Amino acid sequence: MKRAPRTPDLTRPWRAFLRNHRDAIAAMDLFTVPTVTFRGLYGFFIIAHDRRRILHFNVTRHPTSPWIVQQLREAFPFVSGPRFLIFDRDATYGLEVPFTARSMSWTPVRTSYESPWQNGVAERRVESCRRDLLDQIIAVTERHLKRLLSEYIRYYHEDRTHLGLGKGTPVISIIKCNSYIAIRN
Repeated sequence: MKRAPRTPDLTRPWRAFLRNHRDAIAAMDLFTVPTVTFRGLYGFFIIAHDRRRILHFNVTRHPTSPWIVQQLREAFPFVSGPRFLIFDRDATYGLEVPFTARSMSWTPVRTSYESPWQNGVAERRVESCRRDLLDQIIAVTERHLKRLLSEYIRYYHEDRTHLGLGKGTPVISIIKCNSYIAIRN
């Protein structure tokens, strides 16, 4: 019997999974934001892999596993969520988040330890948010940060171009002209 050749590139199966199931994948992540008073706030978001749309976001001082479960329920109220939900091994997720994902008929996919590239879409979104917004403006309160993030997400969806989308935007908008309809990415 002929042996299968060993592949030195162990990332190939993961990349193939992401490429083949792009439309059915969402990822979530938490990130910290220092305030003027040096207290930490936590931003949470869920992003779709297909067009890199932010599906849901929120801000809190103390993220807990039940709070994250509630965010999942708010993001997908009628169990119309993704087939796969990717998240890292943050201790905040606990056992409740994977259990809730399974109960909503999703497949929870935890990334490997110290492998942020496996949740690359979410990590790049955090990096662009830090670079474009949080490095320029310091949040004062939880409400202020939520307002800033909502304005940034509007910009991210409608105006900011993405190389991975062929220099398009995540939200496809229809522009009505005089005699024709143009679809803009």
